[in-house]
Amino acid sequence: MSLTAEKIAKNYEKHLKIVDTYITDRKDQVLALLSSLEDTYVMAPASGKSWYHNAFAGGYVDHVNRVVEYAVKQSRLYDEMGGTIDYTDEELVFAALFHDLGKIGDGVKANYLPQTDKWRQDKLSEMYTNNSELDFMLIPDRSLFILQNNGIKVSQKEFLGIRLHDGVFDDANKAYFFSYQESSRQKTSIISVLHSADFLASKVEYDIWKKSGGKSTPKVNKTQSSTGRSVKSSEGLSKILKNL
Repeated sequence: MSLTAEKIAKNYEKHLKIVDTYITDRKDQVLALLSSLEDTYVMAPASGKSWYHNAFAGGYVDHVNRVVEYAVKQSRLYDEMGGTIDYTDEELVFAALFHDLGKIGDGVKANYLPQTDKWRQDKLSEMYTNNSELDFMLIPDRSLFILQNNGIKVSQKEFLGIRLHDGVFDDANKAYFFSYQESSRQKTSIISVLHSADFLASKVEYDIWKKSGGKSTPKVNKTQSSTGRSVKSSEGLSKILKNL
């Protein structure tokens, strides 16, 4: 499975529109961050193995856009069902936008590198491999580090939403979720809303991949535009747009 050049470009345009619609005082800083990361950001996958989710060029932005959409819908449903909404729309969307930012890398080195070993592609479904030159960090921690390193302020609820979006799938989060008294339960519902949106988005992406035949295209392959001209998936947005 892969995305066309047009789809990658349209996904990024949608991404920028989300920022313009929901982000207020930090908009210029956020746009500057995206601009500095653009080539890596636009072409990054959302995972490394084909059967995880969106393990193809452009998969990261596609995933994040879906999480934002689901988070907004989940929040409305949560409210309709009687849940307490104790966060702003901006806080929810900001946390959704940057929950997986660490998958891009550290701003200098990419997190995912194309898997060039054909055996590992075929037998282990590895389309990408983790960059061993990066200092090890959990993805949410690296996400928060990048935001902090670029001077982008994060509210406490945004911090918790990003840090805990993997729920109990990450053992490091257990202290936050397994409470033995009411006073230590998480007080903000942004955590549950964002976690469920991310989980559902990943499951939908798996279903889409399965329906497509259960294969992904590694980053070193080419995506085809509808014009018939091929675009290397390692190229950035500007080169993709020139090929449309």
